[in-house]
Amino acid sequence: MAVIADPDAAQGFRLAGLEAYPAASPEEARARLEELVQAGGYALVAVDGGLLPEPERAVERLMRGRDLPVLLTIPGLKEAFQRPDVEGYMRELVRRTIGFDIKL
Repeated sequence: MAVIADPDAAQGFRLAGLEAYPAASPEEARARLEELVQAGGYALVAVDGGLLPEPERAVERLMRGRDLPVLLTIPGLKEAFQRPDVEGYMRELVRRTIGFDIKL
């Protein structure tokens, strides 16, 4: 698995043990995604939706005839913290992902 995210989030993913690639702009994210698809070796590539909302379209030509990697859009940290109710946003994200609320 690889993750393409803004530099701050990429660092967090690395600390969690994932292979993460920073991208400061949509152009950088697209270029990195193209490199990862062409190189092969990944079953899943998660992409920050704030950088590249539709990663499938960005590499549509390169993905022809390939089943892998699966491309997954993930919400970016910037998107989460621009909302007035960050806690509510994160709670809803967890609920949609695992199917129920967790209260800490």
